[in-house]
Amino acid sequence: MLKVTDLMTNKLFTLNENDTLRMARSLMDLQRIRHIPIVNEKSVFIGLITHRDILGATISHLAGIDPTTQGEIDSGIPVGEIMRTGIKTVTSETLLKEAAYLLLNHKYGCLPVVNEVGELTGILTEADFLKLTISLMEALEQTEE
Repeated sequence: MLKVTDLMTNKLFTLNENDTLRMARSLMDLQRIRHIPIVNEKSVFIGLITHRDILGATISHLAGIDPTTQGEIDSGIPVGEIMRTGIKTVTSETLLKEAAYLLLNHKYGCLPVVNEVGELTGILTEADFLKLTISLMEALEQTEE
């Protein structure tokens, strides 16, 4: 049986709760990611900030705020103020099928992967499952040839 460890991403980009919204926005843009786990000084998972959270904290372009002003505003907002807490997590030993059901049934975009003391060890995203699906479809195509 496949487990979360077989598919999760362990090349992680994290922030701490005192980092700014500007840092989160930049990290998402640079790394082309939509979820940033928030950890404490001991790498214990404490929350999550998503692309949607950042959009929700952004002043509408209709208000006439230029990007420079928005960046200044973002520099004063710690991610700890807007991060989501109480996020469902899984362990690396969780069955992949169970994780897939969690993502699907609860409409989660990702599942942080933690160890027994709550340290972040990885993240499992919808994109990871799409990559798996593509690999499986390619394997099926090869068997049909």
